[in-house]
Amino acid sequence: MTENAVQQKSVRRNRLAAAACFAAALITVSVVGTQSATADGAAHNAAGRTPVAAQPVTAAQPAAAAPRVGSAGLVQSEDFQQGLNPVGATVALTGRQALSACSGEETMRDLTKDKATAYASVNWSLDTHGMLTESAASAPTKAAADTWEKQLVGLVEGCQDEPAGHWHYGAAHTLTVAGGTARWYPAYNGDGAVSGGVAVLRSGTRVAVVELTGQPTSAPTYVEGIATAALKRLSS
Repeated sequence: MTENAVQQKSVRRNRLAAAACFAAALITVSVVGTQSATADGAAHNAAGRTPVAAQPVTAAQPAAAAPRVGSAGLVQSEDFQQGLNPVGATVALTGRQALSACSGEETMRDLTKDKATAYASVNWSLDTHGMLTESAASAPTKAAADTWEKQLVGLVEGCQDEPAGHWHYGAAHTLTVAGGTARWYPAYNGDGAVSGGVAVLRSGTRVAVVELTGQPTSAPTYVEGIATAALKRLSS
């Protein structure tokens, strides 16, 4: 190899080495620049964010449940008028007491098809050989209470038209107290004399039927008085 060829090969090696160093320098600059831009961008984004305050979580409040009927919503001993002297009571919360003299064996649980949210009933014994019964139920909705009230009225009024000489209920009378309404009916024995009576009561989603069997005189005010007292209890 001539001296001239050796010099040319040495120059090419120097150029290749210089090019490699320059390329490495570019790569380093590029990497450093990229890292710097990424870091600067993250810092800028962090600085530009506005903290968001945590929003309080409010639990959904359940709708207030309508009060259910209980023994306190039934006729009490102090509700009886003069001449009607209670001597004992049997209270139950099963809805299995017969509704009235007209209903036979049908109970409030039968009439409501077991759909009531609560039942209450009382059977009062009187020293005049009479008795007073009451059966009440709490409906899950006002629509259900409407239906049950109509069924009770239909049941009672089904015993208005009877052959002469048969026991029956008389014409309907209405009354209203704060929070409730009632229809009450005198009852007549086979001789045509007043012998107690029955009332269908309604207060909100509560319905009830109360019946007085026997009374010391034929005055229909006994039935009206019992119906009024029962309605006030049911509405309280």
